[in-house]
Amino acid sequence: MFTVMIKKVFFITFMLITAINYAQKNPENLLGSWYMYNGSHKLTEKFTLKTAIHFRYFELIEEYQQEIYRLGVNYKITKQLNFTLGAVYSIKDESYKENLPDLYEYRFYQDLNLKDKWGKFNVKHRIRLAQRFRRKNFENSTTHRIRYGLFVNYPISNTFTTYAFNEVFIKFATKSFGENRTGFGFLQQISNQVKLKLGYMYTQFSKTQSHRLQIGVIVNTNHIKK
Repeated sequence: MFTVMIKKVFFITFMLITAINYAQKNPENLLGSWYMYNGSHKLTEKFTLKTAIHFRYFELIEEYQQEIYRLGVNYKITKQLNFTLGAVYSIKDESYKENLPDLYEYRFYQDLNLKDKWGKFNVKHRIRLAQRFRRKNFENSTTHRIRYGLFVNYPISNTFTTYAFNEVFIKFATKSFGENRTGFGFLQQISNQVKLKLGYMYTQFSKTQSHRLQIGVIVNTNHIKK
């Protein structure tokens, strides 16, 4: 079973890279990568600890772009509705093969998540507010934005799931477009607590675009005493 899973993951990876990797030097057209850990750790029936660490690259395994550390506390209001309060720290290199200052950011965020069911499709709507405190080249700035995301997944088997999503970012004060993310991929359950994630994401900014391969591990634990 494990060998079959590995072959499946490698095949999907090859197909994604072949389909979307552009042989150009422009970073907008290169296939970059996100390497991701996401954790969900249930503390009580109502409260869950959310954790995440991301490392992002302009290219598949080189040209560092960003690292993100995320921590949040989720509260379950009903089976369908929950709310998260959290904080983020990130370091971002906004240049590509250039010597420019890094962008350091502290961020607070609030998520409202609504779960739904469309036949056999599992659906989640997410509204996220973010307050961003940024420092670049010894200058500070504060920005705010709102995000709406639609996330859909479909179980192919008991252990294998496909997913797709779209998320729009709006700059809160100016109500102007920030970016739009669209993606798809696969989740493979390898144990009761661990899933592997493999997907592709296209991002349209106001003037540029990016292509990213997403490779991740998802860990879900339950700490409620039985």
